[in-house]
Amino acid sequence: MTHQGSCLCGEVAFQVDCDFNGFYLCHCSRCRKDTGSAHGANLFAADAAFRWLKGQEYVTTFKLADTLHARSFCSKCGSALPLLNEDSQSVVVPAGSLDNDPGVQPTAHIFMGSKAAWDVDLNDVTAYEELLGSS
Repeated sequence: MTHQGSCLCGEVAFQVDCDFNGFYLCHCSRCRKDTGSAHGANLFAADAAFRWLKGQEYVTTFKLADTLHARSFCSKCGSALPLLNEDSQSVVVPAGSLDNDPGVQPTAHIFMGSKAAWDVDLNDVTAYEELLGSS
């Protein structure tokens, strides 16, 4: 299946041809720092044909010293972008960077033992279709 994605400012775009073999919601402290949210949402493909369509010069990769943790992002807008593994065939794609439906649902929540203290019963929190204006 062909998937396309981009960053928030639109300077970077990519295409990946693959079937995702995992979709994990990671609650580890590193993914929370990466996203500024309760968890990272990443799709994994072990055998992928990946290419940057435009803006590869804006792609920056940060690798946390002495760990396997890394992330790629747009240097202009900060959006999370796919991380190509050194074998160039496996890729980790932030689900929010896709412009189309990935065609799969999350596989599992992982690292729940280190989730944020406030990440409890979030389905019970009031939900709105859009941001409410302040009057």
